[in-house]
Amino acid sequence: MIHRAANLSVLYERRFALFWSARVASAIAFQMQAVAVGWQAYALTGSAFYLGLVGLAQFLPMFLLTLAVGHVADRYDRRRIARICQTVEALAAAALAAGSAGGWLGRESLLVLVALTGAARAFEAPIMQALVPGLVPGPLLPQAYALSASANQSATILGPTLGGFLYVIGPAAVYGPAAGLFVAASLCMAAIRMQWAPVKREPVSLGTLLAGLTFIRSRPPVLGAISLDLFAVLLGGATALLPIYARDILHTGPWGLGLLRSAPAFGALSMSLFLARRPLRQHVGRTMFRAVAAFGIATIVFGVSTTFWLSVVALATLGASDVISVVIRNSLVQIQTPDAMRGRVSAVHMLFIGTSNQLGEFESGVTAALFGTVPAVVLGGLGTLLVTGLWMYCFPALRRIERLEG
Repeated sequence: MIHRAANLSVLYERRFALFWSARVASAIAFQMQAVAVGWQAYALTGSAFYLGLVGLAQFLPMFLLTLAVGHVADRYDRRRIARICQTVEALAAAALAAGSAGGWLGRESLLVLVALTGAARAFEAPIMQALVPGLVPGPLLPQAYALSASANQSATILGPTLGGFLYVIGPAAVYGPAAGLFVAASLCMAAIRMQWAPVKREPVSLGTLLAGLTFIRSRPPVLGAISLDLFAVLLGGATALLPIYARDILHTGPWGLGLLRSAPAFGALSMSLFLARRPLRQHVGRTMFRAVAAFGIATIVFGVSTTFWLSVVALATLGASDVISVVIRNSLVQIQTPDAMRGRVSAVHMLFIGTSNQLGEFESGVTAALFGTVPAVVLGGLGTLLVTGLWMYCFPALRRIERLEG
């Protein structure tokens, strides 16, 4: 009974509820926009390689701005920075809507606006991660991250589905509401009331710039967990190729693409809600490795499937297994990081995540162009299984972790 009450108390925390709402609104907007951008980009070019460039345009700002993001997050009010980022994302979505409605949006301007969104999210994502420990008591942090993941995944279910249906009207019908949702997220962040204590601003040096990376390297279990996710999703991620699967392999339309993009989120949402009610209590390290292996197997099944609903089930399984590693990794990083360094550590952490997602999309586009769509996805799943086995050998400390508490 005490455990259940503790879980519910996270939901009743007003500050966390506002934060949760902001994450939902921002994620819905981003996922709606992602569906429209993917379909529109493929319609404009008919190129798998160009779909990879869209992923690269989101990744490069994150890579180039990582060091700046960490310092900003540790020196300034994180809520205010998040609001600015969401406002920039709203402006980019509004420009996409105007360009689509006016007929002047081309593949070059599309990439520029996607890169602008990527730059804003390069700041927003680590800052939102670093905010969570200040919103809930320490013992509730694993549950808070599970519920935070559920917020993101709930939106990732609604966003692609809604975006796919609205795209039938036209891309501007997707981008316009997305801009409004980014504004709503900014307003939720403005309503959060919490004390922000200005920190002592030490002089910028190479040591302070690299402090986040140095800290992660000094914690082998943290380094192992983050790098395992990087390489597994880099090799196994196939979301960039979903427009090709939807149109050319599964023979469906924008609505089908929306459901395919929603399927991983549905599986992840189910698992994150389960973990919020029943947090991982033992064998945490081994559970993470099993989850990543399941991710690789689900990727292979999706790659060879030619049946729409089997593909949906495989993607849902992929999402459920992925969220287990997400909750373990996020809790492990934040529990072991002092608040004065959370911005820099979270920035490096999110760079790894961005590498595995956005750069993974680029890798998928390139390998699909070279070897074909299905072989690219299957080889990626096999690579994930190989990395899982190798990391179990290279990071025994991660494999031996039994509990997250303490």
